[in-house]
Amino acid sequence: MPGTPTLADDLLQGLAPVAGPDARVLILGSMPGVRSLDEARYYAHPRNAFWTILGAWTGVAPEAAYAERIDALRAHGIALWDVIGRCRRSGSLDSRIDPASIEANDLAGLLLACPRIERVLLNGGRAAQDYQRRVLPTLDAAARALPRFRLPSTSPAHASVSLAAKRSAWDEALRPVLGAG
Repeated sequence: MPGTPTLADDLLQGLAPVAGPDARVLILGSMPGVRSLDEARYYAHPRNAFWTILGAWTGVAPEAAYAERIDALRAHGIALWDVIGRCRRSGSLDSRIDPASIEANDLAGLLLACPRIERVLLNGGRAAQDYQRRVLPTLDAAARALPRFRLPSTSPAHASVSLAAKRSAWDEALRPVLGAG
């Protein structure tokens, strides 16, 4: 219907960070998908591999209650947020984000609040690209020096990489900080 606002007309607001003061690893996505925003839960799409991969590290099944999964991340020193805090996008695909509308999250503030973070894991290419372009220039020298790893997206849209390959890459990035997984 003409004149009816679409998702692309509205500035989408991301989710709040999940972080404890003892966080040692920061995982950053790009911007939550429609389902995640609707449910106010990170990685809510049932085919997203995030909770399967992280469940192997936390010992909490992907089917567990969301609050239990979040508590497990915190207990294991894992912080979770997104590079993009607000943007316009139609649908859930990163490719549909309007670059001119992007407002980055205050990652400098998060890193100050979580001084034990040792590395940054970037969940997919869009997160890595926007972190490089929009976040790094806002960070102090110590935060810019944190090791960062671009990992294969856990999104079901990134189906060209198998779950086993995704898990292997994520395991390699998590193991130095979290130990055996």
